[in-house]
Amino acid sequence: MDAIRIKNDVNGNPRHVIHWLSCEPEESRDAMRATLTLRQRYERVLKAARKLGGRRFHNTQYGGGIAFTAYECELPGIVYRIKQALS
Repeated sequence: MDAIRIKNDVNGNPRHVIHWLSCEPEESRDAMRATLTLRQRYERVLKAARKLGGRRFHNTQYGGGIAFTAYECELPGIVYRIKQALS
């Protein structure tokens, strides 16, 4: 999982961006490709991420990402919970 550190929020908490494809479960990826469009897959992952504090992140620096206000050690657990919610 590749996470990119971005500017802190207004309270000084660290923020990281994760690409939405790293939050999609690998075992169901092929099945979703056959039935859903790319946009539908992204919205599905984003909906699950929002329940854990994720926000859409689009800019010239990084497109198709989900931003989280979390420490780096918390990110693997967040991604795991998103994958479990989508399975």
